[in-house]
Amino acid sequence: MNSIVQGAANAPTPLVSVRSLSKTIKGKQILNDVNFDIQPGRVVGFLGPNGAGKTTTIKAALGFTGYQGDIRVMGLSPKRQRHQVMASVSFISDVGILPRWLRVDQAIALMAGIHPKFEAEKARALLAESQIGERALISTLSKGMVTQLHLALVLALDVELLVLDEPTLGLDLLYRESFYRQLYERFLSESRSLLISTHQIEEIEFLLSDLVIIDQGQILLNERLESISEKFQTVEVRPEAVSDARSKGPIFERANLAGAVMIFSNQENQDWSALGRERQTSLAELFVALVGGTNKPSKRNQEIRS
Repeated sequence: MNSIVQGAANAPTPLVSVRSLSKTIKGKQILNDVNFDIQPGRVVGFLGPNGAGKTTTIKAALGFTGYQGDIRVMGLSPKRQRHQVMASVSFISDVGILPRWLRVDQAIALMAGIHPKFEAEKARALLAESQIGERALISTLSKGMVTQLHLALVLALDVELLVLDEPTLGLDLLYRESFYRQLYERFLSESRSLLISTHQIEEIEFLLSDLVIIDQGQILLNERLESISEKFQTVEVRPEAVSDARSKGPIFERANLAGAVMIFSNQENQDWSALGRERQTSLAELFVALVGGTNKPSKRNQEIRS
């Protein structure tokens, strides 16, 4: 397990504050001392492998499951004030969960009756830009059209926080791109925030302002994106410099045709030119480095170099 990387800046009034969050189920530690904030106007990527604790953390923050620790959402406790919390939060776990026996206009009416901050006219205006008729049955819509409908319903909510848990699972690339682009253009503002839990790191990288990585119930990384390039250095190492580079203690290494790619932590003042070429670390590389990486080269890498 990699050591925890600390350092996200904390503002005085976060929309969400998670402190010392822990949870045990049938003797198994699911979450262990989880801490992070979501500030107004931020887009937080919440990343981790299957079983890392992402969904359990989200459910705890929304009051859907019990927990130990302290959580505040809009200053409210989800344990004791879940209904008030959900009046200012929208949660989507899957864009395909709309009841298929409803018509589109009935789905709009249902949302208007459930959520006090739903703007039906805004939803209708958004749908007018699509090919979805209000009298259409949801069961007759393609999966992509269901996504458009779901997104219109979400964007018509006047909420401060939108929480997405694998929202585009099963959708093709074009619909995933359209989903995130419309969120960026129509939902985000200086006061609204977005928490996205997903495995599709490359697709949401353009959206993110903050990154939280969790694995085995513990936070491995909690950083603003602008800090990541300062704290992590990726170097494309020439074959003859691999041994020297290893001596500097990379947190991750993988072989490539030109030698090796290594990621280093908190060595921003190093001159890497003698070893190879320094470049920006992608979020996908950083995720692999922290969740599945090691500071020791793998046996396969050793075999490739021998």
